[in-house]
Amino acid sequence: MKHILAIAALLFGAASAHAAAPVAQIQAMLAKPDQLCGRFDQVKRLAGMKKPLASQGRFCVVAGKGVLWRTLKPFPNTLRLKRDEIVHLQGDRVAMRLEASQEPTVRMINGVLFSLLAGDLGQLDSLFEVDGSVDGERWKVALKAKSAALARAVGAISLEGGAYVRSIQMVEESGDRTEIVFSDIKTGPGAVLPEEAAQL
Repeated sequence: MKHILAIAALLFGAASAHAAAPVAQIQAMLAKPDQLCGRFDQVKRLAGMKKPLASQGRFCVVAGKGVLWRTLKPFPNTLRLKRDEIVHLQGDRVAMRLEASQEPTVRMINGVLFSLLAGDLGQLDSLFEVDGSVDGERWKVALKAKSAALARAVGAISLEGGAYVRSIQMVEESGDRTEIVFSDIKTGPGAVLPEEAAQL
């Protein structure tokens, strides 16, 4: 559950750059395509462990449909987020399904995610302290959860980017750190692969 929430937090963090200060300037810099896919390289450093855990794969954000997070290495698995559910897939098999009607945390995370994708920044302001800066064509944003419960779930999130979010770092209360770098970003109708469209 915590792993699912951490990935979901990173995903909604990717959209949260829209709420950075100065808001208007960063919003003007960000592209807002209906479909956006690319590659991610993730490194997780667990407190007390010397060797980091590395993974890589693809992600897609499709307006009105949801988010697909496909880990390809070292072990293939897929996370699909829609407005009312989070589904963990292993191949074609549903390994876990969390529905908002049964798990309030799903409603919170997905509500934040989809509000951000829609440009509704009210929830972000109420849940996070937001600090940001712009330097030329680049920006940085730091999000700090206001409530202790949210801080335990998602920790502190930092983002950097330009027209798109390029990197995310999350530091959990436990000291675990997750860093994600996005690359090979594509937008438009050809961005989503046929197998990804089928899963969304």
